[in-house]
Amino acid sequence: MSAFANEAAPTVVKLGGSCLDDLAGDWWDDLARHGREHPLVLVHGWSKPLKKLRPRYSEPSAILRDRYGNQSRWTTPEVIADIKTVSAQLAEDVFERLSRRGITAERLLGSDGLVSAGEAERWWWQGKQLVELENLVGPITGVDPAPLKNLQPGHAYLVTPLARNGAGREVNTDADRAAAAIAGATGARDLVLVTDVAHLLIDGEPVPRITAEAAARFRDNGATGGMRKKLRAAGEALDQGVARVVIGSAPVSELLAARTGTVITRD
Repeated sequence: MSAFANEAAPTVVKLGGSCLDDLAGDWWDDLARHGREHPLVLVHGWSKPLKKLRPRYSEPSAILRDRYGNQSRWTTPEVIADIKTVSAQLAEDVFERLSRRGITAERLLGSDGLVSAGEAERWWWQGKQLVELENLVGPITGVDPAPLKNLQPGHAYLVTPLARNGAGREVNTDADRAAAAIAGATGARDLVLVTDVAHLLIDGEPVPRITAEAAARFRDNGATGGMRKKLRAAGEALDQGVARVVIGSAPVSELLAARTGTVITRD
């Protein structure tokens, strides 16, 4: 059960790090209109700005795979520091865009009491080699919504999806799945995953609506890369009580009205 009353439940929007630069002024106009009526929690990715900060993050050796085939950025204390650097830069940009449109905002690190994580795998595939190494990542084990003290229309939180593990260390988490966990913990009705693709595609065809069960089948038997993670996050959000998850590249109101994008629901 969420700690928030229905009127304080936010719309949770995950902003893909690869698409932030491409969101035009009218996209932000639309978000602000929605935000005047609904509290907003924005969870941002950082893939593109992190690679721009240090080109070595684009090298294949920077990406690991666990025993299940899931990709993970090899995260060291230096990477955590760089994530915070690009997050602060993103926050300045996002806050300026929102402020001009009448929305106040504040930044929150997930590791500051919001998101908890479990222990990381010890063995990882790096290219074609299985190696034992320390990777500062962890599966999300819980969200305490208490730090989101000011959930109200006209205000937004921008969350950097870091987490704190059982040993008290800061770790990297998947932004889509962090957004799903936050949506579940705050009683959000809607989770919007904004990405650089307009729809979920199956056999090359756009899918306007799909059930969680069918999405999970495609996730495990066809989806790849970032879309596989988004479908996993969608299933987790729906399991935690979120009514619908929408994936797409359009303005938030267009996605929520199901005029574009892909809507995923339990039934």
